[in-house]
Amino acid sequence: MTKPENIQIDTSPPVSDEIRQTTCYMCACRCGINVHMKDDQIVYIEGNRDHPVNKGVLCGKGSSGIMQHLAPSRLRNPMKRVGERGSGEFEEISWDEALDIAAGWLGPIRDSDPKKLALFTGRDQSQSFTGWWAQNYGTPNYAAHGGFCSVNMAAGGIYTMGGAFWEFGQPDWDRTKLFVLFGVAEDHDSNPIKIGLGKVKANGAKVVGVNPIRSGYNAIADEWYGITPGTDGLFIPALIHELMRAGKI
Repeated sequence: MTKPENIQIDTSPPVSDEIRQTTCYMCACRCGINVHMKDDQIVYIEGNRDHPVNKGVLCGKGSSGIMQHLAPSRLRNPMKRVGERGSGEFEEISWDEALDIAAGWLGPIRDSDPKKLALFTGRDQSQSFTGWWAQNYGTPNYAAHGGFCSVNMAAGGIYTMGGAFWEFGQPDWDRTKLFVLFGVAEDHDSNPIKIGLGKVKANGAKVVGVNPIRSGYNAIADEWYGITPGTDGLFIPALIHELMRAGKI
């Protein structure tokens, strides 16, 4: 009988026969991930230690990306409504049929006045492509979720400090002396911010949190200001006013 101390247990058995490297799309962070495949099916997702954004760190949303890919509710083909609007009755159709239907709707508008088309793509992960399509169609009336959210933040960051969060870059974590968080949600860009906050805290920088609740990132802030929800637009101009009055800017 083999003694227990002589039994060799593989504590990390292989779970796949192939690993594909890509980026996570569960938020706009674009963390690097290793996607483990077995029999050409996704079986496991882990962080990529060699990726410059997350360095192997992966949050719960990223790890559960496999659920989004394998969800029974995921659409795999175009769906055509066959019942009354709101009835929820649809049937699968081919891509050729879907494109013919779309061309039938869009062709006459483009021939008469393409600006009559207003295009909104929701939380789209390919806004550059949808914007390019709208411009070539001939309409200036297009928008997406990012235009009301991260794109504006990124533009402001790029014009003021030369960078922003998510796929638009990162702050200078190594030289930061004061770091201010305004209403940052813990489920967005979480891995780079966690890594960055660890750096600024280790370097002795001051962290200030402005958020109605003190959870997540705000829990480690040196100073926390629990403003009333919806008053950000008053708080920030007031802060700028005081800086100008003190001659600091």
